[in-house]
Amino acid sequence: MPLPFLTADREAEVLAAQAVPPPHADREEWRRPYRPGPWRVGGGALLLLLASYVLFSSLIIALAGAPVSAVVCAVLGALLVAAAVRLLQAGTWVSAHGVRQVRLWRTSTLRWREVESIRTLQQPVKWLGLPRTVQGQAVVLDRTGRTSSSTRAVLLTDHSADFLGRPGSFERAADVLEAWAAESGRAHG
Repeated sequence: MPLPFLTADREAEVLAAQAVPPPHADREEWRRPYRPGPWRVGGGALLLLLASYVLFSSLIIALAGAPVSAVVCAVLGALLVAAAVRLLQAGTWVSAHGVRQVRLWRTSTLRWREVESIRTLQQPVKWLGLPRTVQGQAVVLDRTGRTSSSTRAVLLTDHSADFLGRPGSFERAADVLEAWAAESGRAHG
């Protein structure tokens, strides 16, 4: 079963290397302009491994004759599977409609006409999403019509679960996001 949120097709890899948005015909579907990193995939795999143990214990508890406890374990296992899938889907996605940032608990989408610029900055960034910050690079999105710093959203960092230890992948993803913003700005401007 193909998992489109885990793998990028060959066309997207070639276009990502060239920092060019996909042809206009393919721009309607949401796509992530980079592959998920090993830290993200490893975290998802560990959650799925834990879910398998919890679901297997649910089966053992059900066979032992405690149906309420078995249901509780089964629900916990299903929640772990859902969290693993959501963790693997997390990231920045683009389409002709706009840019979408998928997080573990929420998703935010901005249309291209609401985006003033997407650029790469040197700034303190979170290391693997933890409270600890280190000096690094971040791809930030500035919204149109507002001047406060609260309108700035961090789309990617070079110390996130997708790019830690993969500086080339971060540079390609940043170039692709900037190219999408420039192309969409010309289309809507």
